Amino acid sequence: MRSRSRSAPRRSSCPAPRDCGRTQPCRKTSPRSKQASDNVCEGLRRAGAELSDIGQVRSWLTDRHDIDAYVKVRKDVISHRPAYVLVLVPQLIRPSLRLEIEATAVVMQSAAEQQGE
Repeated sequence: MRSRSRSAPRRSSCPAPRDCGRTQPCRKTSPRSKQASDNVCEGLRRAGAELSDIGQVRSWLTDRHDIDAYVKVRKDVISHRPAYVLVLVPQLIRPSLRLEIEATAVVMQSAAEQQGE
């Protein structure tokens, strides 16, 4: 019996406020983290995958003060333990972005499902 894996990478980014020069966590960080996670969930759904199919999550943050809020949201959203990497970077491709999440999910199909294609 053969199975085929289908990778479903999804990325999501969240904008930063333009006037942000703070030294404390932003009250908007959790909602931004939640929105980014919701975007990943929607992408997974469209690809026929679920949160439990995620095997790897890569995240980039531009502000170390956002780490705790991001980790809390991540733990609330993803209950299993896929491979994670969290990287602090000085800036994302657009200066207004503060968070980018890339999740890779693997969906296994049975031989019967493959023959139905």
